[in-house]
Amino acid sequence: MSVKSKHESIYEKMMNEEDARVCKAIDERACKVVPGNFFITIISYFFTKLADSVTNMKVIIPWLMESLSVPLFLISFLVPIKESGSLLPQLLIAAYIRKLPIRKYIWSIGSFIQALCIIAIGIVAWNMQGLNAGIAIIVLIIIMSLARGLSSVAAKDVIGKTIPKKRRGALNGYSGSLAGLIVIGLGVYFLFVGEKPFSPQNFGILLFLAGFFWIIASLTYLKIEEFEGEMDGGGNAITVALKKLSLLKTDKAFRLFVITRALFLCAVLSAPFFVILAQQHSNSSNYLLGLFILAGGLADFSSSVIWGKLSDISSKKSMIIGATISTILGFLVFVLSTIYENIFSTLWLMPLIYFILTVGYQGIRIGRKTYLIDLADGNKRTDYVAVSNTIIGIVLLFAGFVGSLSSTIGLNGIILLLSIIGVIGIILALKLPEVQEDW
Repeated sequence: MSVKSKHESIYEKMMNEEDARVCKAIDERACKVVPGNFFITIISYFFTKLADSVTNMKVIIPWLMESLSVPLFLISFLVPIKESGSLLPQLLIAAYIRKLPIRKYIWSIGSFIQALCIIAIGIVAWNMQGLNAGIAIIVLIIIMSLARGLSSVAAKDVIGKTIPKKRRGALNGYSGSLAGLIVIGLGVYFLFVGEKPFSPQNFGILLFLAGFFWIIASLTYLKIEEFEGEMDGGGNAITVALKKLSLLKTDKAFRLFVITRALFLCAVLSAPFFVILAQQHSNSSNYLLGLFILAGGLADFSSSVIWGKLSDISSKKSMIIGATISTILGFLVFVLSTIYENIFSTLWLMPLIYFILTVGYQGIRIGRKTYLIDLADGNKRTDYVAVSNTIIGIVLLFAGFVGSLSSTIGLNGIILLLSIIGVIGIILALKLPEVQEDW
């Protein structure tokens, strides 16, 4: 049996491929090579997700910066820069990407630049300290985030051209689960090192490994068989970008999706406050780090495939169920921390809650990615991705100030506020049209 036929056989078993209508939304030529493209994309996404987990901006990089004696004010910029830096420029980037008939190269270039940046951060870990180390890391994170924006715009369009509807959620699900399995191993490792110090040099080696993962992803992605697609005419990038923002006014379904996605940020924004709450009640920070990493890996591994398959049936329901889980947890943590605060001194409790929160967030993340890809075709999809991500980038910049409310409403108050925002998001999501029903 040839390699190609093996791919097709495995793909058919995984997808239960029987319906001839499955390729309705993609080119006939692309339909013939779906199995190969499916597995190549999974492998690429697996390595990028693995690299992302190893360079977690909420846990790993802050710990590294703290060990290098980097000033706290620089550490606080990590998540806003990482998220906003990759989202804000996408309207400008999309204007150029639309001119390209083949866009997989953009994804690979973005991935390769991320590899170089994270390897450079590893070199910083080996050779620098204090303020200089902090400035160098922040600059590299900015470049890395911009490169991530390149990949993000290109990725959804390439998937839209190469992977049919009803298969796109599963794609994200399988890659997320595979990466989660490896992250479980990383969490177990941190549990074994226990109270032993994890030096900057150790972090440097970890970051070199992450860079290697991104390089593998970049090279693998180039093997995708992508056929030429739609191209817009030229034009000034800023003018084109401003014009595309009008989609928020003219496209009701897209506008509602962007608002809902912004409100669902409450799930990811609440995670750091859960971690802080756990740290405040624990004297075993190294073990706690291991438990949180392990919880995140287990959540990704155990839930991603399920969310992926649900998203192929109804990405709207995936988002709603995931957000409902995350929101209920927020209310639960608020009640427990108000009535029985000492309960969080139990070492395993908050990592368990974080596990469930991550399961819920996976539902939101995979659901909204699948929803956006299925909502439009051709260059309109590229516009949707760029406009949506740019708006979310702006929202994230302002959301960074949520932490400043701790002095007035406290940590519990912030968690409650984010949970209420989640409820509003769920109510709006119920009004979203189904995008899989016309399959």
